[in-house]
Amino acid sequence: MKVVLLDVDNTLLDNDRVQADLGNRIEQIGGLDTRQRYWAIYEELREHLGYTDYLGALQRLAAERLDARRLEELTSFLMEYPFGERLYPRALEAIRTLGSWALPVIVSDGDTCYQPHKIRRSGLWDAVEGRVLVYVHKEEMQDEIDRLYPAPRHAMVDDKLRILAAMKAHRGERLVTVFVRQGHYAHDPSIVDAYPRADLSLERIGDLIDSDLRDRLDAPGPAMKETA
Repeated sequence: MKVVLLDVDNTLLDNDRVQADLGNRIEQIGGLDTRQRYWAIYEELREHLGYTDYLGALQRLAAERLDARRLEELTSFLMEYPFGERLYPRALEAIRTLGSWALPVIVSDGDTCYQPHKIRRSGLWDAVEGRVLVYVHKEEMQDEIDRLYPAPRHAMVDDKLRILAAMKAHRGERLVTVFVRQGHYAHDPSIVDAYPRADLSLERIGDLIDSDLRDRLDAPGPAMKETA
């Protein structure tokens, strides 16, 4: 069985819009300074923990400048957010198409509370029938991924070339890397130019439906082909 590993944030789900909506709500409640302080705390925690911690950043923000009522309002906003409305067009269709010839598996970075909640609430958990792995650094968990979902060759679909390059370095030709040009990381030239090209580049997740990924996974030789 072929296995296709799928990232979530800015690959299947427009997380940039989620962040913008959260920022707008924080500003409505506490003003621009509070919004800016939240994202500063968010970045501090990401640097310290190695993953994004939205709820932890809210707790830190509350300790500085929010009362219990406003903390509850923002926590509820995050936990009740309509993530399904932020799925990219044809994201679920892409998963269904993959499921006709491969085993789609979500492999996401994030904290072990909020990220699984987001995946469940968005409908992605059900779309992959519960095949969901959440790690702090998924590129460091490849042996476990192989053990849980063994295959002669895997594909990894992600919006971050850094992740794809790290996984490719570990797996070599046993991995077909698919770069989806969505989200701010995928459009930052200083980031994109810092890493090798992926085996396959797509402008949007829906393009996976008509791509030649299946052929690339079947190919006995190198995964790289010239792309337009």
